[in-house]
Amino acid sequence: MSAARKSPPGAAGIVDRARATLFGVAVGDALGATTEFMTPAEIRERYGVHREIVGGGWLKLSPGQVTDDTEMTLCVARGIVGSGRWSLGPIADRFAQWLSGNPADVGGTCRRGIEEFMEKGQLEAPHDERGAGNGAAMRVAPVAIYALGDEELLSRLAVEQARITHHHPLSDAACVSLGTMIQRGLLGAPPRDLREAAEELAARHPEFRFEKYDGESSGYVVDTLRTVFDAFFSTDCFEECVVRTVNRGGDADTTGSIAGAIAGARYGFDAIPRRWLQALDPDLRGELSALAEALVRKSPLFAGT
Repeated sequence: MSAARKSPPGAAGIVDRARATLFGVAVGDALGATTEFMTPAEIRERYGVHREIVGGGWLKLSPGQVTDDTEMTLCVARGIVGSGRWSLGPIADRFAQWLSGNPADVGGTCRRGIEEFMEKGQLEAPHDERGAGNGAAMRVAPVAIYALGDEELLSRLAVEQARITHHHPLSDAACVSLGTMIQRGLLGAPPRDLREAAEELAARHPEFRFEKYDGESSGYVVDTLRTVFDAFFSTDCFEECVVRTVNRGGDADTTGSIAGAIAGARYGFDAIPRRWLQALDPDLRGELSALAEALVRKSPLFAGT
């Protein structure tokens, strides 16, 4: 990371950004669920520019209802905070409880990995050439907050949580890159430092190059991150980043949730449109807020203070 950077925000500012990160997952998910599996042309024909949380979509959701992106993110956060330390078992247990509750949506790779844990107790899925989906990357935000202040720790934990369900080098690399961008945003790093993390990813795995983004927004983790990076680096506020992302269609709930996490860390809580926040269930808002602060307090940056 470049040496020239402004001082990080104080504890209150970091908690604010951590809240924005988790709320960003939820509002991006709720906004994008409406346009999931639609093409950009179909979105334009029906909505013009889709920018309101109205529910519907192929899952026929209520306005403000979230999907597996937020639900699995909550499982990770609850597992960390509930056990008071890093342990994969409590996270996997919460995945299992969630899957047993017959969620409205769950990706195939996530389902296979969780079922393997439920049947065999294994906490690492076997390497799978089909495992380059985005289901691990979409839930990495709590890990980034928990490991705040230690990018090496983040790299290890991001991959550990990923491999409960996804064991593929592109998934691993995506989780580390996204977590790094979130951490740098939380610490108030300049935009060039966040871009540096994305460019480092593309240098190691050229599939992730996003300068000539082709508009493909599928569940393949490469397409997902290229969609998010294109939107994040071509906009200058939270709302436009997420709106641009979900109007690409495809796996829009996941691209929206990831864009929301990064943009939340970058721009802070006040940047999230109030109408989007109010669309979320009040209980969800309360839990996201509490989990964000608890994760910050447990991080290396604040542990023992």
